[in-house]
Amino acid sequence: MPTLAVYPGSFDPLTNGHVDIITRGARLFDRIIIAILINAEKTPLFTKAERVEIACEVFKHVPNVEVDTFDGLLVDYVEKRKAQVIVRGLRAVSDFEFEFQMALMNQRLNGKIETVFMMPAEQYTYTSSRLIKEVFRLGGRVHGLVPDMVEERLRTKIAARTPA
Repeated sequence: MPTLAVYPGSFDPLTNGHVDIITRGARLFDRIIIAILINAEKTPLFTKAERVEIACEVFKHVPNVEVDTFDGLLVDYVEKRKAQVIVRGLRAVSDFEFEFQMALMNQRLNGKIETVFMMPAEQYTYTSSRLIKEVFRLGGRVHGLVPDMVEERLRTKIAARTPA
C-alpha cells in the first residue's frame, strides 16, 4: 500500500527549512501533503490563498507533493485523507518537548497514525517563520532562508503595511 504522509503547519511564510523537509519527505514517502493549518484565532501575514499559491509554485516540479488546507484536529484531517504518517520538523531540543507531547496525544486519539520526526539541514536549524517575519520587518536579510518568491512576497507585504 502506498504511504501517504501529511506535513502540517501554518507555513506563514514557507521557509527553506520547510522546503528541505518536504523535499526529503517526498523521497521517503509515496506522496506528501503540505497541510496548511487555518487557525481562526491567528492573523497570518499571508492569506490562506497566498500560502497555498506559494507552496504550489515552489513544489510545482515535484509530482508527489500536494498542497491542501485544514482546520480542526490534525488526526481527523489525516484520517479523512487516508494518510498513515504525520511528518514533523525538529529544529532544536526545545522543539522536542512540545512535538513529543503532540505526537503522544495524536497517537492516543488515533493509534493507526504514526509520527515521523525529521531535522532540517543544518543551515536551517535556527530558522522559523516567526523569526523570518521579525527579521524582515526590521530590515534584516532573509535571502537564502526562504524561497526567492517568498522573499519577494515579503517585500511586497511589508511595503504595503509601511506608512509612506
